[in-house]
Amino acid sequence: MRRIETHAAAVFLAGERAYKVKRAVRFPFLDYSTLAQRKAACDAELAVNRLSAPEIYLRVVAITRAHGRLALGGSGEPVEWAVEMRRFDESATLDRLADRGKIDASLANALARAVVLAHARAPLAGAEPWIEMLARVIAQNDTEFRETPEIFPESAAAALARECSAALDRVRPLLRARGAQGLVRRGHGDLHLGNIALIGGRPVLFDAIEFDPLIASGDVLHDLAFLLMDLSERGLRQAANILLNRYLVEAGRDSNLDALAALPLFMSVRAAIRAKVTAARLENVSATERAAITARAQSYFQFARDLITPPAPRLIAIGGLSGTGKSALARALAPDLLPIPGAVLLRSDIERKILFGVGETARLPPEAYSAETTRKVYATLAGNARRILAAGHSAIVDAVFAAPEERAAIAEIGGPHFQGLFLIADIDTRLARVRNRSGDASEADARIARQQDSYDLGAMEWTKIDASGTPEGTLQRVRGALAW
Repeated sequence: MRRIETHAAAVFLAGERAYKVKRAVRFPFLDYSTLAQRKAACDAELAVNRLSAPEIYLRVVAITRAHGRLALGGSGEPVEWAVEMRRFDESATLDRLADRGKIDASLANALARAVVLAHARAPLAGAEPWIEMLARVIAQNDTEFRETPEIFPESAAAALARECSAALDRVRPLLRARGAQGLVRRGHGDLHLGNIALIGGRPVLFDAIEFDPLIASGDVLHDLAFLLMDLSERGLRQAANILLNRYLVEAGRDSNLDALAALPLFMSVRAAIRAKVTAARLENVSATERAAITARAQSYFQFARDLITPPAPRLIAIGGLSGTGKSALARALAPDLLPIPGAVLLRSDIERKILFGVGETARLPPEAYSAETTRKVYATLAGNARRILAAGHSAIVDAVFAAPEERAAIAEIGGPHFQGLFLIADIDTRLARVRNRSGDASEADARIARQQDSYDLGAMEWTKIDASGTPEGTLQRVRGALAW
């Protein structure tokens, strides 16, 4: 049997089972000082975690004493309580997979779907108490940073607190409105990579906060922000960008685009908490460990500062006939665009499917491609791009943009922060690409690709990009052509 200690629990690993026993401790944020409180905490942990991880969380079991002997689930008097869990491969938590470079696009997409499902199941929570708690967290972070000026410079800590408080003041009405829309929920509360495991080929969320419903509550994007910060801080920007974009599509962009305005604050607060928690590990460590832990804490602190002061957003439109590689380029380019975690992707093929209420790979009837429907799709792309920019976030719009008026309309939205790219490839290359597509939202086939070859594109004011080679080559040419 192996024993793992945390600040509030001891976990005993025995064969295929793990038993988590609450410690008799009292902190400002939790109280496990009585047996009844520990039993209630075990019951709460089972309840909140079975929503996302029923395959892990099995039951609450008594540790009993009879005739001077302890037993698990015996008939004697309960002297303690434990949460019984099914063990899983500890090397399959997402933080360890990230360390090994194993979080690919497929896993990032699956992770987003798992979070969307968890949020859909989560009960509603009050917005106002959570907003006030967020203000207290910002103040507490500031207080704790100021206690260790040798790690966190006092002027920098003061600036971070000011900027976070100002950001909260700006988005407070938005957060209240989202609460009224049912988007403040009792979520996981501690949703970082170490609390997600790959089990049976799918990500499973575990170890949700049970000791305080208020701490576990928040805007759904606040819950997501921990993962976005965690991935981005590790340099896994593509995975973070995929996570954001898949979440927005699956959860519904209409309800979340405006809330991107709060994402820098949410991620910054998460990074700041990581900074102070990391610094708290400095007690009773060796000099070698002290240097490494200090550097890690300072890295999180600087990341929190970077996140709360994001740069101006950008709008890129990628046009081109079918088979020129617009969507592949958009996905590859999106992580590069600041603010973190990269641009929101808007794709005409996806918007058309959303307009008709079908899945991304479902086939649409011919009337879905009428001129009137196409105008609606482009109007939706423009409207969403405007909302994203207004929220302070960057966007990439991916559509054919064959008509000069379509190109002019999207360029007007971006203003001085806009760049239009038009991909060019010969007909044989385009035909080969559309024939090789599978599982994609686009329904363009060889017939459509040939038909598009006769389009009159008009005067092309966008930057033309040779897209006849590899996707990597196209990406490099685009990076060289961008004016910023």
